[in-house]
Amino acid sequence: VQLVESGGGLVQPGGSLRLSCAASGYTFSTYFSSYGMRWYRQAPGKERELVAAISSAGGGTNYADSVKGRFTISRDNAKHIVYLQMNNLSPEDTAVYYCNALRGAFSSFGQGTQVTVSS
Repeated sequence: VQLVESGGGLVQPGGSLRLSCAASGYTFSTYFSSYGMRWYRQAPGKERELVAAISSAGGGTNYADSVKGRFTISRDNAKHIVYLQMNNLSPEDTAVYYCNALRGAFSSFGQGTQVTVSS
């Protein structure tokens, strides 16, 4: 089972990025729609924090207060991909962003993708 994040990079304040997390492997491919998916981030010197979550069916989403109204999490169960659309980015959003899959006691993280917001 593998989660691979992409889409990070350097962006100016006020800009946008869309992160993608692709799931691969037999278990993920077969049962992807049964996993709750989350995006976390970790800034230098800080603890990892939950940014956004989406239910297995995709009908329920939750966001950290710091990103509400700016970030949108979505998923494409047919393609086994979860997205994080990030708008109106600020330097405080600079961090490594990690994708997480959760089902019961099982939890798996990807390697992360760096997002840097700077002028």
